[in-house]
Amino acid sequence: MAETITIARPYAEAAFRLARENAALDQWSGMLRLLDLVVQDERVARCVGDPNVSGRELEGLILGICGEQLDGAGRNFVQVLVHNDRLTAVPAVRALFEQMRLEHEGVLEAKIHSAFAIDDAQVNQIVSKLETKYQRKVRAEVSVDPQLIGGVKIVVGDKVFDATVRGKLDAMSAALTR
Repeated sequence: MAETITIARPYAEAAFRLARENAALDQWSGMLRLLDLVVQDERVARCVGDPNVSGRELEGLILGICGEQLDGAGRNFVQVLVHNDRLTAVPAVRALFEQMRLEHEGVLEAKIHSAFAIDDAQVNQIVSKLETKYQRKVRAEVSVDPQLIGGVKIVVGDKVFDATVRGKLDAMSAALTR
């Protein structure tokens, strides 16, 4: 069976193209966020996998829950997903859509892992340095990981900047066992 990301990509690309052509990126982000929440609700998820629930019933359920929060194109998108039995791919569709949006807007996403909570001024300082380095806007997500012992680890795309005590200890351990 194909990987979910492979299944989701054409749907995400179609949604992104439509959203971009209609200058509705924010609106589509909101509709996909809502749709993601709805299909991941355990009661709806049971219906998605139930062979006794027809496509028409499933479509009615989802569109009924979403109501007026989906515009005509969003409702059509749900109908296509139901018709092609692709509702389980909605979380991946949303993630891919958001990646395309960030790339389109020239925004890099950074994950900052810190051993201790860091304040807004420290986050802003890190973000500022990353924006200078990459010459792009950076959106940061901060998390606390006490196992790092001290310092921060920053992940931007496939680049990892490890300035943690744990990272230094691991490097020393590797050097000593050679």
